[in-house]
Amino acid sequence: MSVSTPILHVDMDAFYASVATRDRPELRDVPVIVGGGYRGVILSCNYHARAYGVRSGMPSTRARRLCPHAVRVPADHELFSTVSVAVMENFRRVTPLVEVVSLDEAFLDVRGSTRRLGPPHEIAEQLRATIHDEQGITCSVGAAASISVAKLASRRAKPDGVLVVPPEQITSFLHPLDVGELYGVGEKTQALLHRLGLVAVGDVAHTPLRTLQRAVGEGLGRTLHDLAWGRDAREVTPGRVTVFGHGGDPDRSMGAQETFGRDIDDREVVLRELLALTTKVTNRMRVAGVAGRTVAITVRFADFTTITRTRTIPEATDVTQEIYRAAVRLYDALGLQRARLRLVGVRVEGLVPRASVQRQGVLGERDHGWPDADRAVDRATLRFGSSAVRPASLIDREERHQGARTRDVNHPVR
Repeated sequence: MSVSTPILHVDMDAFYASVATRDRPELRDVPVIVGGGYRGVILSCNYHARAYGVRSGMPSTRARRLCPHAVRVPADHELFSTVSVAVMENFRRVTPLVEVVSLDEAFLDVRGSTRRLGPPHEIAEQLRATIHDEQGITCSVGAAASISVAKLASRRAKPDGVLVVPPEQITSFLHPLDVGELYGVGEKTQALLHRLGLVAVGDVAHTPLRTLQRAVGEGLGRTLHDLAWGRDAREVTPGRVTVFGHGGDPDRSMGAQETFGRDIDDREVVLRELLALTTKVTNRMRVAGVAGRTVAITVRFADFTTITRTRTIPEATDVTQEIYRAAVRLYDALGLQRARLRLVGVRVEGLVPRASVQRQGVLGERDHGWPDADRAVDRATLRFGSSAVRPASLIDREERHQGARTRDVNHPVR
């Protein structure tokens, strides 16, 4: 059976905000901002907040100015990952050809599933119903012959809808759109095209290829021309894309980051934060049964300059102290000399199943060491909560953060 629109792009609707508020009906009809703290960058917001101009990735200070009565809720990355895994599992029940773009979106090639499940638009509706019933959140789906058009179609279907763009309607769908909506076109390319008088996708499509290439470069010109006519040879590639901290593939990379309430130049404070973040990440790794060799830290300065450094350790591990030591070495190697920081992050990459790692014993090493201590802490945490056992250096920090989180959840953004 020939299938003209075999590519689905499924995108959760305001995923982080939807998950964070799904069990809080009192927040259903009010503006909600997820994460960000007092000075950080917000992770997400619901559609009520978006109506005021608030957007994901916006500094909290600006979001508060735009929507001062919004309610802020904390970001629960473990919950987000859990829901994402369940959603992606639903996708894989439909087809093995699933390319995960982030925690909340993926491309599916369903051409091999139509005989069993029906045409693509029916598969899309089945997925939407299943996700809503199981997770209590909604998603939007675009169906088309190519990745790029399916992505645009899902955007037009939001929120909570399905849009199918058959091949004979591609040009009428694409050409009225702004060039900035083409998949992969960023702000700089959009601005360049606008300066050239190419505002709509149809303008690009009807510009001779050689003229376009002379204006923007041979490679980009060819890509833009193809996309403007709906030509996209890319195929859905099973796998996942890694995104730092939140989003991305929980089976290949895990990380966490923290924005300080004020700029910090005290090494001891930074190291305590690195320990707290490492503890959080390694706990998630042990729950997932994975270990990793590559440790990365991210540092953002007061002027928003951001750098990342990585270090590969001899053996894959999920031991908090081993990953923390690598993170400290990376930080000290920066030689910051009291530079003021607004954010730090820790990430472990290249994760593999923990069962596949054969830990090499070290002469003189105790029979019971940090790995056993970590697992004892995990058991206590599972039974008594995350505050049951903590490194002594984090007690004051956790109490301060808990107070801040309580204020964030119970009061509007000020």
